[in-house]
Amino acid sequence: MMPQPPIRLFGEVLFDHFPDGRRVLGGAPFNVAWHLHAFGAAPRLISAVGDDPDGEVIRDAMRAWGMDLAGLQTDAAHGTGRVTVSLIDGEPLYDIVPDRAYDHIRHVPADAGGLLYHGTLALRQPVSAATLQALKSDGPDAVFLDVNLRKPRWSYSSARALLDGADWVKLNRDELIWLDTDDSPPALDLPARARVFLERHGLTGLIVTLGGEGALALTADGAEARIAPPAITEVVDTVGAGDAFAAVLILGILHDWPLTTTLERAQSFASRIVGQRGATCADAAFYAPFIGQWGLQATDYG
Repeated sequence: MMPQPPIRLFGEVLFDHFPDGRRVLGGAPFNVAWHLHAFGAAPRLISAVGDDPDGEVIRDAMRAWGMDLAGLQTDAAHGTGRVTVSLIDGEPLYDIVPDRAYDHIRHVPADAGGLLYHGTLALRQPVSAATLQALKSDGPDAVFLDVNLRKPRWSYSSARALLDGADWVKLNRDELIWLDTDDSPPALDLPARARVFLERHGLTGLIVTLGGEGALALTADGAEARIAPPAITEVVDTVGAGDAFAAVLILGILHDWPLTTTLERAQSFASRIVGQRGATCADAAFYAPFIGQWGLQATDYG
């Protein structure tokens, strides 16, 4: 069987530090890469860690999980990423330490093609921001932008510029409204507003997460899907739920799943993630039911 196109995930890898004293590996690109690998893909994380014990722990964890380390750089001048997570009524609040190794990712030329994923956090310093532009110039087939705006680190103009360089965009309802405030008539309902947003930025697809109301997705060819979340028996925390959702969206794009199927599977997996502490799981059995239900085969990937 033909190998899958390459998946490159650019951005942060860090430790989330929780109120109970535990630390958990995180960072949206890292989390998405971790899940994609578990689902049989061969993602390459393009990031940087410090020349410090935390960096070694990250390398060891990726190696033990079988992930590709070729894109993980070491920056001796800056420490490994760190975020302090506070949980208020089950919702995470983040204190993101500035000027870490992932702010200084260097460009290494890559082959053209495949899918390039990136978020917004790792673009807060000029070195990594320039590297992302260079990666886009390498010629990916599609760019997936996972919007995660945390004021005051992002301006309206810088966020809007990223949209114009993307093919697929995932954001939440508040981010859609914030980025679209000056453009769409306020009387438009959400699907109409999302459609105008998609067309204005020339997107292939747009996914709007709606919290407890599920998610909405639209594509440039006129497809539209909306799902409600399944009943969840236990919520431990919601850290990483959006990254779990994004990982399955990418699977759906690569496998050309129907839009509704992609949303349902993404929601199902994200709902499973919130039943545990942290954004990833190092137990392959956690992923096995989804692999079986979705007909994924690790040997399908080159």
